[in-house]
Amino acid sequence: MKKHIFLLAITLINANFYICAKQSLNSEAVKTAKQYTTSETGNLRLSYVGELRFTSENHSEVDADILINQDKKFQNLLGIGGALTDASAETFFKMPASKQKEFIKSYFDTINGIGYTLARTSINSCDFSSESYTYVADKDVTLKTFTISHDLKYRIPFIKEAIAGAGGKLILFVSPWSPPSWMKDNNNMVHGGKLLPMYNQAWANYYVKFIQEYEKQGIPVWGLTVQNEPLAIQSWESCIFTSAEEGDFVKNFLGPTLQKSGMENKKIVIWDHNRDMMFKRASDIYNDKEVAKYIWGVGFHWYENWAGGTPQFENVQRVNEAFPDKNLLFSEGCIGNFDLNKINDWSLGDHYGEAMIHDFNNGTVGWTDWNVLLDEQGGPNHVGNFCFAPVHYNTKTNELMYNSEYYYIGHFSKYIKPGARRISVASTKSFLLTTAFRNLDGKIAVVVMNQDKKAIKFLIWMDGKSIESTMPGRSISTFVIE
Repeated sequence: MKKHIFLLAITLINANFYICAKQSLNSEAVKTAKQYTTSETGNLRLSYVGELRFTSENHSEVDADILINQDKKFQNLLGIGGALTDASAETFFKMPASKQKEFIKSYFDTINGIGYTLARTSINSCDFSSESYTYVADKDVTLKTFTISHDLKYRIPFIKEAIAGAGGKLILFVSPWSPPSWMKDNNNMVHGGKLLPMYNQAWANYYVKFIQEYEKQGIPVWGLTVQNEPLAIQSWESCIFTSAEEGDFVKNFLGPTLQKSGMENKKIVIWDHNRDMMFKRASDIYNDKEVAKYIWGVGFHWYENWAGGTPQFENVQRVNEAFPDKNLLFSEGCIGNFDLNKINDWSLGDHYGEAMIHDFNNGTVGWTDWNVLLDEQGGPNHVGNFCFAPVHYNTKTNELMYNSEYYYIGHFSKYIKPGARRISVASTKSFLLTTAFRNLDGKIAVVVMNQDKKAIKFLIWMDGKSIESTMPGRSISTFVIE
């Protein structure tokens, strides 16, 4: 009798195991993907299109395939966001409270907005300030007069609003466009010029003072770039650093000064200029191990194709291949030559989608747009260098205007979160661009961009099963796989 009871128990256990295993297999079989789409036609703007189920069944004939290999893993995402400039702050405080609330929610809310997690701001003024300014009196080498009182009026309150909107945490890095004029050989903050060697230590101390003062205001600083666009002589704030000069400044002054000040955890980013010369700058600086030990990574912009040239995405990949232990950060990009009549030009979003997909697929860990907000003139800007932003506020009509680039960025920032791991994905058509990340919660976000003018029907394959989807011409979709 005991033997029969024992055999029955074993049978029941095996049956229960079989049922659980079958349920587990069935749960894999019903893996789903929610599709969100933005398109030039059809008034789709980060719109929920529907839920698709992965299946091993045959599908109808399609135009292309997207192939995911989730076992091949690459970089972890730092964050996605934009710059909190003086221009953005000044424009923000021209809005009524209701518009301010809408704006903050649109950018930083993870549910009702696009969930920005990364931000940049300037040390001293930049072109997107209403005037040139610094934080110290002339010739004050000891920085005893250092004060951020200028920023307390607009920029610091604006950054605090952004941090609150992001749930209390926003990764912020800072960048100088120029040292004070008296520290430079041209005695001017604009038109390039170089930092005088006699002020190397004072300038290194300046970064520390800025970070300390911002953190006293409750604004944590994650890291800094050494110099914005160090090879550009601009009509606005600019300063030239050769590879040797940037490396020597980091090795002998900035790096040690941050360490002595208890800021060894602050990330130092070199270059902060275009893709065209980023491999040379990275090679020059990383080859000196005494410099490289201080460097977190290379920052880069996209203006190498400003005059209509070809984006040099492959240079990002070359740096990643050569220096896999260092990081890549897209630190600035925007579309210039602002025209209010082109506020809804779809090419703005196209440019962003293409760049973000290629940059991420080439190893970039963070992606930072330029101004998060500008006015109806593409400013304010003290040198007339007016540009597009994802969102503009028309001070005359009290209207917040959202460009296509806002929605295109949102297809990444809303669904791919800090800590997400990029996984391998490929397309069978060159006009169908794609990248994919697995988030920390296990959900996979696959971004697909259709550059063609025609609608396309395609399959997304993963683990031998697929979903079938259609995207309109000139559109972008995010598929959230659960």
